[in-house]
Amino acid sequence: MRPKTNAKPRKDVRSHPSGKGRSTASRPVDLDDDALLDLVQRQTLRYFWDFAHPACGLARERSNVRPEYGLETVTTGGSGFGIMAIIVGVSRGWIGRAEAVERLLTMVRFLRRADSYHGVLPHFLHGETGRTIPFSRKDDGGDLVETSFLLAGLLCARQYFDREDDAENALRARIGWLWEEAEWSWHTRDRSNVLYWHWSPNNGWSMNAEIRGWNECLLTYVLAASAPRYPIDADVYHPPAAGSSRLRRANDSVTAVEETSPPVMPVSAVPRPAPSQRVAT
Repeated sequence: MRPKTNAKPRKDVRSHPSGKGRSTASRPVDLDDDALLDLVQRQTLRYFWDFAHPACGLARERSNVRPEYGLETVTTGGSGFGIMAIIVGVSRGWIGRAEAVERLLTMVRFLRRADSYHGVLPHFLHGETGRTIPFSRKDDGGDLVETSFLLAGLLCARQYFDREDDAENALRARIGWLWEEAEWSWHTRDRSNVLYWHWSPNNGWSMNAEIRGWNECLLTYVLAASAPRYPIDADVYHPPAAGSSRLRRANDSVTAVEETSPPVMPVSAVPRPAPSQRVAT
């Protein structure tokens, strides 16, 4: 790690859409590694916290408007990343615990009313109405991978916000409801031995995208195997990574090894809500 140095502020001038230059806030330079990481974490949190959709609290898909997507579009998977950033923000003391819980409650209340398909959420939602915004012409229904990213963040929040008070009890219970309602087994498409990424009431299984490989989508299999209400069978969990390569270090060399299953993850690894965490709607 580089030795710590005193940060020197500078003015950064960027072009404004009007064509006039504008001066942004002073920002430090010559940061040591720890200070740089702090800055990156703070700025990451700012996107998810300051720029969240004001009605639902979920993460906007993008900060620049495009013809197909505007600022009304929120992303389910990206909101899972934002929830993780909020947990970090509370842990680092950058945002208050109570205001974080209130933001998360806003999110889960919205998600409870939003469009879902067998408990699986779409990739994009309208931030005010909760209606599906199609990702593409046929991708207008449930997106199992994006739902996995969202639920992973929510399950981490359920574990982190563990106080016995009304707000945190309500948050944990509502996260539990969303977790329990996701029908992972439905996405085996008539009990085949693989999960399918998309399903739509308009287009059925037309996207025909199998979830396979040693990549970030393995999270979907871990959650599907751990699901409390609609889990997948072991025969679905083990085969999909077959044929993909995983790197293994042996004798200081890296070798590609054929893997036949995702990592071993006991169902008990995903915390379940206690009866006392359930509250009335």
